[in-house]
Amino acid sequence: MPDDSPTVGLRVVDSLAAIDAAQWDACALAPGSAGNPFLSHRFLKALEDSKSVGRRTGWQPQYLVAEAEDGTLQGAVPLYMKSHSQGEYIFDHGWAQAFERAGGRYYPKLQAAIPFTPVPGPRLFVRPGPYAESVRDALIDMLAKIAGDNNISSVHATFCTEDDWKRFGARGWLLRLGQQYHWSNEGYRTFDDFLGALSSRKRKAIRKERESVRREGMTIRRLAGDDIKPAHWDAFFAFYMDTGGRKWGTPYLTRAFFDVLGGTMADKVVLVMAEADGRPVGGALNLVGDDTLYGRYWGCLESHAFLHFEACYYQAIDHAIEHGLARVEAGAQGDHKIQRGYLPVKTYSAHWIVDPGFRRAVDNYLKQERPAVEQQIAELMQYSPFRKENEG
Repeated sequence: MPDDSPTVGLRVVDSLAAIDAAQWDACALAPGSAGNPFLSHRFLKALEDSKSVGRRTGWQPQYLVAEAEDGTLQGAVPLYMKSHSQGEYIFDHGWAQAFERAGGRYYPKLQAAIPFTPVPGPRLFVRPGPYAESVRDALIDMLAKIAGDNNISSVHATFCTEDDWKRFGARGWLLRLGQQYHWSNEGYRTFDDFLGALSSRKRKAIRKERESVRREGMTIRRLAGDDIKPAHWDAFFAFYMDTGGRKWGTPYLTRAFFDVLGGTMADKVVLVMAEADGRPVGGALNLVGDDTLYGRYWGCLESHAFLHFEACYYQAIDHAIEHGLARVEAGAQGDHKIQRGYLPVKTYSAHWIVDPGFRRAVDNYLKQERPAVEQQIAELMQYSPFRKENEG
Protein backbone atom coordinates (compact mmCIF):
# COMPACT_ATOMS: atom_id res chain seq x y z
CA MET A 1 0.00 0.00 0.00
CA PRO A 2 1.24 3.58 -0.62
CA ASP A 3 3.34 5.23 2.08
CA ASP A 4 0.56 7.71 2.88
CA SER A 5 -2.02 4.97 3.37
CA PRO A 6 -3.21 4.20 6.88
CA THR A 7 -1.98 1.01 8.52
CA VAL A 8 -4.47 -1.73 7.65
CA GLY A 9 -4.43 -5.21 9.13
CA LEU A 10 -5.70 -8.19 7.16
CA ARG A 11 -7.14 -11.25 8.86
CA VAL A 12 -9.54 -14.12 8.31
CA VAL A 13 -12.78 -14.31 10.32
CA ASP A 14 -14.87 -17.49 10.40
CA SER A 15 -18.20 -15.94 11.39
CA LEU A 16 -20.06 -12.76 10.61
CA ALA A 17 -21.11 -12.63 14.27
CA ALA A 18 -17.61 -11.20 14.87
CA ILE A 19 -18.18 -8.32 12.43
CA ASP A 20 -20.41 -5.34 13.10
CA ALA A 21 -23.30 -5.37 10.64
CA ALA A 22 -23.22 -1.62 9.95
CA GLN A 23 -19.49 -1.73 9.21
CA TRP A 24 -19.85 -4.73 6.91
CA ASP A 25 -22.68 -3.05 5.00
CA ALA A 26 -20.73 0.22 4.75
CA CYS A 27 -18.26 -1.75 2.60
CA ALA A 28 -20.52 -4.34 0.96
CA LEU A 29 -23.34 -1.95 0.05
CA ALA A 30 -21.13 0.98 -0.95
CA PRO A 31 -21.96 2.94 -4.14
CA GLY A 32 -21.76 0.58 -7.11
CA SER A 33 -23.36 -2.34 -5.29
CA ALA A 34 -26.91 -1.37 -6.39
CA GLY A 35 -28.05 -2.22 -2.88
CA ASN A 36 -27.63 -5.89 -3.75
CA PRO A 37 -29.27 -7.68 -0.78
CA PHE A 38 -27.19 -10.83 -1.25
CA LEU A 39 -24.06 -8.91 -0.22
CA SER A 40 -25.57 -7.71 3.04
CA HIS A 41 -24.62 -8.83 6.52
CA ARG A 42 -28.23 -9.95 7.04
CA PHE A 43 -28.27 -12.35 4.09
CA LEU A 44 -24.86 -13.92 4.65
CA LYS A 45 -25.50 -14.28 8.38
CA ALA A 46 -28.84 -15.94 7.61
CA LEU A 47 -26.89 -18.61 5.72
CA GLU A 48 -24.67 -19.12 8.77
CA ASP A 49 -27.40 -19.01 11.40
CA SER A 50 -29.53 -21.52 9.50
CA LYS A 51 -26.55 -23.86 9.00
CA SER A 52 -26.96 -23.63 5.24
CA VAL A 53 -23.21 -22.96 5.18
CA GLY A 54 -20.59 -24.43 7.49
CA ARG A 55 -18.05 -27.19 7.63
CA ARG A 56 -20.53 -30.03 7.04
CA THR A 57 -21.85 -28.35 3.86
CA GLY A 58 -18.45 -27.89 2.24
CA TRP A 59 -18.90 -24.09 2.41
CA GLN A 60 -16.80 -23.05 5.43
CA PRO A 61 -16.87 -19.25 6.02
CA GLN A 62 -13.41 -17.69 5.95
CA TYR A 63 -14.17 -14.00 5.43
CA LEU A 64 -11.11 -11.89 4.63
CA VAL A 65 -11.28 -8.48 6.31
CA ALA A 66 -9.12 -5.35 6.23
CA GLU A 67 -9.22 -3.20 9.37
CA ALA A 68 -7.70 0.15 10.29
CA GLU A 69 -5.77 0.54 13.55
CA ASP A 70 -8.90 1.83 15.27
CA GLY A 71 -10.80 -1.32 14.27
CA THR A 72 -12.84 0.30 11.50
CA LEU A 73 -13.59 -2.14 8.71
CA GLN A 74 -12.02 -0.86 5.49
CA GLY A 75 -12.70 -3.82 3.26
CA ALA A 76 -13.81 -7.45 3.10
CA VAL A 77 -14.21 -10.44 0.82
CA PRO A 78 -17.06 -12.99 1.21
CA LEU A 79 -14.79 -16.03 1.24
CA TYR A 80 -15.44 -19.74 1.75
CA MET A 81 -13.22 -22.80 1.98
CA LYS A 82 -14.66 -25.38 -0.40
CA SER A 83 -14.27 -29.15 -0.39
CA HIS A 84 -16.25 -29.55 -3.64
CA SER A 85 -17.52 -27.44 -6.56
CA GLN A 86 -21.25 -27.62 -5.89
CA GLY A 87 -23.53 -24.59 -5.68
CA GLU A 88 -21.30 -22.28 -7.70
CA TYR A 89 -22.91 -22.07 -11.17
CA ILE A 90 -19.54 -21.44 -12.81
CA PHE A 91 -18.24 -24.91 -13.42
CA ASP A 92 -14.67 -25.97 -12.77
CA HIS A 93 -15.25 -29.72 -12.40
CA GLY A 94 -13.13 -30.33 -15.51
CA TRP A 95 -10.26 -28.36 -14.01
CA ALA A 96 -10.48 -30.38 -10.80
CA GLN A 97 -10.46 -33.69 -12.67
CA ALA A 98 -7.53 -32.67 -14.88
CA PHE A 99 -5.41 -31.48 -11.95
CA GLU A 100 -6.09 -34.61 -9.92
CA ARG A 101 -5.34 -36.88 -12.91
CA ALA A 102 -1.96 -35.13 -13.08
CA GLY A 103 -1.32 -35.96 -9.42
CA GLY A 104 -2.43 -32.67 -7.86
CA ARG A 105 -4.97 -32.00 -5.13
CA TYR A 106 -7.64 -29.52 -6.24
CA TYR A 107 -9.59 -29.40 -2.97
CA PRO A 108 -9.66 -27.54 -0.71
CA LYS A 109 -10.02 -24.37 -2.71
CA LEU A 110 -11.20 -20.87 -1.81
CA GLN A 111 -14.33 -19.31 -3.26
CA ALA A 112 -14.98 -15.55 -3.16
CA ALA A 113 -18.70 -15.71 -3.84
CA ILE A 114 -22.22 -15.60 -2.47
CA PRO A 115 -23.12 -19.24 -1.79
CA PHE A 116 -25.69 -20.86 -4.08
CA THR A 117 -26.36 -17.46 -5.69
CA PRO A 118 -25.35 -16.67 -9.29
CA VAL A 119 -26.07 -12.96 -8.80
CA PRO A 120 -23.39 -10.57 -10.11
CA GLY A 121 -21.99 -8.04 -7.67
CA PRO A 122 -18.77 -6.81 -6.08
CA ARG A 123 -16.55 -9.43 -4.49
CA LEU A 124 -14.13 -6.82 -3.16
CA PHE A 125 -16.13 -4.92 -0.55
CA VAL A 126 -14.33 -1.64 0.15
CA ARG A 127 -15.32 1.37 2.23
CA PRO A 128 -15.38 4.49 0.01
CA GLY A 129 -12.53 6.90 0.61
CA PRO A 130 -9.09 7.96 -0.60
CA TYR A 131 -7.51 4.58 0.21
CA ALA A 132 -10.17 2.37 -1.33
CA GLU A 133 -8.05 1.34 -4.31
CA SER A 134 -5.08 0.42 -2.12
CA VAL A 135 -7.33 -1.68 0.12
CA ARG A 136 -8.79 -3.40 -2.93
CA ASP A 137 -5.34 -4.39 -4.19
CA ALA A 138 -4.27 -5.52 -0.72
CA LEU A 139 -7.30 -7.84 -0.52
CA ILE A 140 -6.54 -9.36 -3.94
CA ASP A 141 -2.89 -9.98 -3.10
CA MET A 142 -3.75 -11.48 0.29
CA LEU A 143 -6.15 -13.95 -1.32
CA ALA A 144 -3.30 -15.25 -3.46
CA LYS A 145 -0.92 -15.33 -0.49
CA ILE A 146 -3.35 -17.30 1.67
CA ALA A 147 -3.61 -19.94 -1.04
CA GLY A 148 0.14 -20.14 -1.57
CA ASP A 149 0.95 -20.32 2.13
CA ASN A 150 -1.64 -22.97 2.98
CA ASN A 151 -1.36 -25.59 0.22
CA ILE A 152 -4.65 -24.45 -1.35
CA SER A 153 -4.82 -25.10 -5.08
CA SER A 154 -6.74 -22.02 -6.17
CA VAL A 155 -8.96 -19.04 -5.41
CA HIS A 156 -12.06 -18.23 -7.47
CA ALA A 157 -13.93 -14.92 -7.46
CA THR A 158 -17.17 -15.73 -9.25
CA PHE A 159 -19.95 -13.47 -10.58
CA CYS A 160 -17.87 -10.39 -9.77
CA THR A 161 -18.42 -6.99 -11.39
CA GLU A 162 -16.54 -6.06 -14.53
CA ASP A 163 -14.58 -3.48 -12.52
CA ASP A 164 -13.48 -6.11 -10.00
CA TRP A 165 -12.70 -8.49 -12.88
CA LYS A 166 -10.35 -5.98 -14.48
CA ARG A 167 -8.75 -5.27 -11.12
CA PHE A 168 -8.09 -8.97 -10.55
CA GLY A 169 -6.66 -9.23 -14.05
CA ALA A 170 -4.29 -6.34 -13.42
CA ARG A 171 -2.93 -8.29 -10.40
CA GLY A 172 -2.21 -11.36 -12.52
CA TRP A 173 -5.39 -13.40 -12.08
CA LEU A 174 -6.86 -15.48 -14.91
CA LEU A 175 -10.08 -14.11 -16.38
CA ARG A 176 -13.18 -16.01 -17.42
CA LEU A 177 -16.42 -14.97 -19.13
CA GLY A 178 -19.86 -16.50 -18.75
CA GLN A 179 -23.40 -15.46 -19.56
CA GLN A 180 -26.83 -15.29 -18.00
CA TYR A 181 -30.18 -13.61 -18.71
CA HIS A 182 -31.49 -10.19 -17.64
CA TRP A 183 -34.64 -8.24 -18.50
CA SER A 184 -34.29 -4.47 -18.93
CA ASN A 185 -37.04 -1.97 -18.20
CA GLU A 186 -37.08 0.50 -21.10
CA GLY A 187 -39.44 2.86 -19.33
CA TYR A 188 -42.48 0.60 -19.66
CA ARG A 189 -45.59 1.80 -17.80
CA THR A 190 -47.46 -1.52 -18.09
CA PHE A 191 -46.85 -5.12 -19.08
CA ASP A 192 -48.69 -4.35 -22.34
CA ASP A 193 -46.12 -1.63 -23.03
CA PHE A 194 -43.44 -4.30 -22.76
CA LEU A 195 -45.40 -6.63 -25.04
CA GLY A 196 -45.69 -3.81 -27.55
CA ALA A 197 -41.91 -3.83 -27.93
CA LEU A 198 -41.95 -7.48 -29.06
CA SER A 199 -42.55 -8.94 -32.47
CA SER A 200 -46.17 -9.83 -33.16
CA ARG A 201 -45.54 -13.57 -32.93
CA LYS A 202 -43.73 -13.38 -29.59
CA ARG A 203 -46.34 -11.00 -28.20
CA LYS A 204 -49.12 -13.43 -29.03
CA ALA A 205 -47.20 -16.38 -27.58
CA ILE A 206 -46.74 -14.67 -24.20
CA ARG A 207 -50.37 -13.60 -24.05
CA LYS A 208 -51.37 -17.19 -24.79
CA GLU A 209 -49.14 -18.51 -22.00
CA ARG A 210 -50.52 -16.08 -19.42
CA GLU A 211 -54.09 -16.78 -20.50
CA SER A 212 -53.49 -20.53 -20.14
CA VAL A 213 -52.55 -20.03 -16.47
CA ARG A 214 -55.66 -17.92 -15.88
CA ARG A 215 -57.91 -20.50 -17.56
CA GLU A 216 -56.75 -23.14 -15.07
CA GLY A 217 -58.25 -20.97 -12.36
CA MET A 218 -55.05 -20.44 -10.46
CA THR A 219 -54.56 -17.50 -8.14
CA ILE A 220 -51.17 -15.79 -8.41
CA ARG A 221 -50.14 -13.45 -5.61
CA ARG A 222 -47.01 -11.44 -4.91
CA LEU A 223 -46.31 -11.21 -1.18
CA ALA A 224 -43.84 -8.96 0.63
CA GLY A 225 -43.01 -7.83 4.14
CA ASP A 226 -45.53 -8.70 6.84
CA ASP A 227 -47.83 -10.36 4.28
CA ILE A 228 -45.48 -13.36 4.25
CA LYS A 229 -46.54 -15.77 7.00
CA PRO A 230 -44.90 -18.97 8.32
CA ALA A 231 -47.42 -21.02 6.32
CA HIS A 232 -46.15 -19.40 3.12
CA TRP A 233 -42.58 -20.36 4.01
CA ASP A 234 -43.72 -23.91 4.79
CA ALA A 235 -45.30 -24.14 1.34
CA PHE A 236 -42.37 -22.57 -0.43
CA PHE A 237 -39.85 -24.84 1.28
CA ALA A 238 -41.83 -27.83 -0.01
CA PHE A 239 -41.60 -26.38 -3.53
CA TYR A 240 -37.88 -25.74 -3.09
CA MET A 241 -37.16 -29.24 -1.81
CA ASP A 242 -39.09 -30.89 -4.64
CA THR A 243 -37.31 -28.95 -7.38
CA GLY A 244 -33.95 -29.08 -5.61
CA GLY A 245 -34.15 -32.81 -5.13
CA ARG A 246 -35.00 -33.44 -8.77
CA LYS A 247 -32.53 -31.01 -10.35
CA TRP A 248 -29.57 -30.74 -7.98
CA GLY A 249 -29.60 -33.92 -5.93
CA THR A 250 -29.12 -32.16 -2.59
CA PRO A 251 -30.90 -28.86 -1.91
CA TYR A 252 -28.60 -26.36 -0.23
CA LEU A 253 -30.84 -24.25 1.98
CA THR A 254 -32.33 -25.52 5.24
CA ARG A 255 -35.90 -24.86 6.36
CA ALA A 256 -34.48 -22.60 9.07
CA PHE A 257 -32.96 -20.34 6.41
CA PHE A 258 -36.39 -19.25 5.23
CA ASP A 259 -37.48 -18.50 8.79
CA VAL A 260 -34.39 -16.34 9.32
CA LEU A 261 -34.85 -14.66 5.94
CA GLY A 262 -38.48 -13.89 6.75
CA GLY A 263 -37.54 -12.59 10.17
CA THR A 264 -34.64 -10.36 9.17
CA MET A 265 -35.12 -9.51 5.47
CA ALA A 266 -38.86 -9.59 4.75
CA ASP A 267 -38.54 -6.02 3.48
CA LYS A 268 -36.31 -7.32 0.67
CA VAL A 269 -38.42 -10.34 -0.30
CA VAL A 270 -40.99 -10.65 -3.09
CA LEU A 271 -42.58 -14.10 -2.84
CA VAL A 272 -44.76 -15.23 -5.74
CA MET A 273 -47.29 -17.87 -4.67
CA ALA A 274 -49.59 -19.84 -6.98
CA GLU A 275 -52.70 -21.55 -5.63
CA ALA A 276 -55.15 -23.95 -7.26
CA ASP A 277 -58.50 -24.31 -5.49
CA GLY A 278 -56.92 -22.72 -2.42
CA ARG A 279 -53.97 -25.16 -2.39
CA PRO A 280 -50.45 -23.75 -2.76
CA VAL A 281 -48.97 -25.50 -5.80
CA GLY A 282 -45.93 -23.45 -6.80
CA GLY A 283 -43.95 -20.33 -6.20
CA ALA A 284 -40.87 -18.22 -6.86
CA LEU A 285 -38.64 -16.31 -4.45
CA ASN A 286 -37.18 -12.94 -5.41
CA LEU A 287 -35.07 -10.42 -3.53
CA VAL A 288 -35.08 -6.73 -4.38
CA GLY A 289 -32.22 -4.22 -4.48
CA ASP A 290 -32.12 -0.50 -5.21
CA ASP A 291 -32.97 -0.89 -8.90
CA THR A 292 -33.08 -4.64 -9.55
CA LEU A 293 -35.33 -7.60 -8.82
CA TYR A 294 -33.26 -10.74 -8.38
CA GLY A 295 -35.09 -13.94 -9.27
CA ARG A 296 -33.74 -16.81 -7.21
CA TYR A 297 -35.62 -20.01 -6.37
CA TRP A 298 -38.62 -21.68 -7.94
CA GLY A 299 -40.52 -24.86 -7.23
CA CYS A 300 -43.88 -26.58 -7.68
CA LEU A 301 -45.74 -29.65 -6.44
CA GLU A 302 -48.09 -29.98 -9.40
CA SER A 303 -47.56 -29.66 -13.13
CA HIS A 304 -49.45 -26.75 -14.70
CA ALA A 305 -48.75 -25.51 -18.20
CA PHE A 306 -46.70 -22.31 -18.28
CA LEU A 307 -46.85 -21.82 -14.50
CA HIS A 308 -43.05 -21.67 -14.35
CA PHE A 309 -42.96 -18.82 -16.86
CA GLU A 310 -45.76 -16.94 -15.12
CA ALA A 311 -44.35 -17.24 -11.59
CA CYS A 312 -40.69 -16.68 -12.42
CA TYR A 313 -40.63 -14.34 -15.41
CA TYR A 314 -43.89 -12.52 -16.02
CA GLN A 315 -44.69 -11.78 -12.38
CA ALA A 316 -41.13 -10.47 -11.97
CA ILE A 317 -41.58 -8.16 -14.95
CA ASP A 318 -44.93 -6.99 -13.58
CA HIS A 319 -43.33 -6.17 -10.25
CA ALA A 320 -40.38 -4.36 -11.81
CA ILE A 321 -42.64 -2.20 -13.97
CA GLU A 322 -44.99 -1.39 -11.08
CA HIS A 323 -42.10 -0.36 -8.82
CA GLY A 324 -39.93 1.38 -11.42
CA LEU A 325 -37.05 -1.10 -11.20
CA ALA A 326 -34.47 -1.02 -13.98
CA ARG A 327 -34.00 -4.74 -14.46
CA VAL A 328 -34.83 -8.29 -13.50
CA GLU A 329 -31.97 -10.76 -13.20
CA ALA A 330 -33.21 -14.27 -13.92
CA GLY A 331 -29.96 -16.10 -13.23
CA ALA A 332 -27.98 -18.66 -15.17
CA GLN A 333 -29.01 -21.24 -17.76
CA GLY A 334 -32.19 -21.57 -19.77
CA ASP A 335 -32.24 -20.29 -23.36
CA HIS A 336 -36.06 -20.29 -23.10
CA LYS A 337 -35.72 -17.04 -21.15
CA ILE A 338 -34.77 -15.19 -24.34
CA GLN A 339 -38.23 -15.61 -25.86
CA ARG A 340 -39.69 -14.02 -22.74
CA GLY A 341 -37.63 -10.84 -22.98
CA TYR A 342 -34.61 -11.86 -20.90
CA LEU A 343 -31.50 -11.29 -23.01
CA PRO A 344 -27.99 -12.72 -22.56
CA VAL A 345 -25.40 -10.60 -20.76
CA LYS A 346 -21.79 -11.29 -19.82
CA THR A 347 -20.80 -12.49 -16.39
CA TYR A 348 -17.28 -12.33 -14.99
CA SER A 349 -15.04 -14.46 -12.83
CA ALA A 350 -11.36 -14.35 -11.88
CA HIS A 351 -9.14 -17.26 -10.86
CA TRP A 352 -5.81 -17.60 -9.06
CA ILE A 353 -4.06 -20.92 -9.72
CA VAL A 354 -1.04 -21.68 -7.53
CA ASP A 355 0.65 -24.48 -9.50
CA PRO A 356 2.56 -22.90 -12.45
CA GLY A 357 1.98 -25.75 -14.89
CA PHE A 358 -1.70 -26.03 -14.10
CA ARG A 359 -1.99 -22.24 -14.29
CA ARG A 360 -0.59 -22.25 -17.83
CA ALA A 361 -3.05 -24.96 -18.88
CA VAL A 362 -6.05 -23.08 -17.47
CA ASP A 363 -4.81 -19.82 -18.99
CA ASN A 364 -4.62 -21.43 -22.44
CA TYR A 365 -8.10 -22.85 -22.01
CA LEU A 366 -9.58 -19.50 -21.00
CA LYS A 367 -7.94 -17.72 -23.93
CA GLN A 368 -9.97 -20.01 -26.20
CA GLU A 369 -13.13 -19.98 -24.10
CA ARG A 370 -13.58 -16.19 -23.84
CA PRO A 371 -14.08 -15.52 -27.57
CA ALA A 372 -16.32 -18.57 -27.79
CA VAL A 373 -18.56 -17.14 -25.04
CA GLU A 374 -18.70 -13.77 -26.77
CA GLN A 375 -19.66 -15.51 -30.01
CA GLN A 376 -22.36 -17.50 -28.22
CA ILE A 377 -23.86 -14.32 -26.77
CA ALA A 378 -23.88 -12.70 -30.22
CA GLU A 379 -25.62 -15.74 -31.69
CA LEU A 380 -28.19 -15.85 -28.89
CA MET A 381 -29.00 -12.19 -29.44
CA GLN A 382 -30.20 -13.10 -32.93
CA TYR A 383 -33.14 -14.83 -31.22
CA SER A 384 -34.21 -11.68 -29.40
CA PRO A 385 -38.03 -11.40 -29.32
CA PHE A 386 -37.93 -7.63 -29.63
CA ARG A 387 -39.23 -6.33 -32.92
CA LYS A 388 -36.90 -4.92 -35.48
CA GLU A 389 -37.45 -1.56 -37.09
CA ASN A 390 -40.59 -1.55 -39.30
CA GLU A 391 -41.64 -4.92 -37.85
CA GLY A 392 -45.10 -5.36 -36.37
